[in-house]
Amino acid sequence: MTATADRRSRARRTGGLADDGSRPATYWLLLALVGVLTLIGLVMVLSASSVQGVRDHGSSWAYFHRQLLWVALGGVALAVTLRVDYRVWRRFSTPALLVSLGLLALVLVPQVGVTVNGSSRWLGAGTLRIQPAEIAKLALLLFCADLLARRATRMRDSRATLRPVVLVGGAVGALLMLQPDMGTTLVTGAIVFSVLFVAGAPLHRLGVLALVASAGATVLAFSEGYRRARLLAFVNPEADPTNTGYQTIQSLVGIASGGIGGVGLGASRAKWGFLPNAHTDFIFAIIGEELGLIGGLLVVGLFAGFGVLGVRAAIRAPDRFGALLAAGITTWVLVQAFVNIGAVVGILPITGVPLPFVSFGGSSLIVLMAATGLLLSVARQGRPQRPAPAPA
Repeated sequence: MTATADRRSRARRTGGLADDGSRPATYWLLLALVGVLTLIGLVMVLSASSVQGVRDHGSSWAYFHRQLLWVALGGVALAVTLRVDYRVWRRFSTPALLVSLGLLALVLVPQVGVTVNGSSRWLGAGTLRIQPAEIAKLALLLFCADLLARRATRMRDSRATLRPVVLVGGAVGALLMLQPDMGTTLVTGAIVFSVLFVAGAPLHRLGVLALVASAGATVLAFSEGYRRARLLAFVNPEADPTNTGYQTIQSLVGIASGGIGGVGLGASRAKWGFLPNAHTDFIFAIIGEELGLIGGLLVVGLFAGFGVLGVRAAIRAPDRFGALLAAGITTWVLVQAFVNIGAVVGILPITGVPLPFVSFGGSSLIVLMAATGLLLSVARQGRPQRPAPAPA
């Protein structure tokens, strides 16, 4: 065996690492960036939930302790998916999808699914709940990436690629809308669309799919009174300042109060009962109020950095499945962050989507950390960038 072949063999056995144990810079930067976002989330959950914690549980630390537990569990999930080669999970893609579909259906069963504020999205009891929609995102992504990677030479054949992906994605979306959960449906649709795009689906067919999906989303937005009210409140929140427009107005007031440098960590006024869901869907408003424009731009910059590194990991992925997986996870995080921040600053309707790595929440954080481990696994095994040719 030659020295080069021996090095390649050892690299395969060690998960794509070089002989000296080094890893690509993209891997380390992604790991550091996710760590910073998670740390910011812990600090801001403690600050944003302190008043609500006293009211609900008699301790300002109550929600922070739960978030700390979920971060620990998410860290374990990340470590597992990072250490296990991402290709191994391909064999579980179909079973995971079937299980997630079953859980999504189970949520809709009366006396089984947990209903909160008119939505049946959870299974469990008390504080021990899971949200199957989060599991379905990852399962659907694995299924689509695996199918499109195996059928790479048949991307022009819609019956073999586009049709099964759209049918399965539509089934997941339909179950999500029955909960109802339009925010997660939109994020899931974006994940599927991005994987199809990166896989090389014909652009004219993707364009038709995008138009149909947009028309369907518009119809769904106006089909229910509460969704229609949210959409109209987004257009003009001052028209109903004490009801449908209340959250948006209070969010904007909090952000405006922060100015450039913020009012100081822990000094938010909005969290004193003025802004509902301050530690969950609207935690970015507390960031803007306490840390100001500087803090808000820092968080946005971190997500932008995640996007750049995620795209780099996809481009340098060692195989097609890894590229599709990395692209889908990157889209997942970026679209969810955009939808959340857009609602907080009033440029998008409120959908109830949490801010990745930052908002208070269990299922969303743990599953997202597991997905991030897969992304890091792809980045760790990425091909090195070829040096530019020397000038003649």
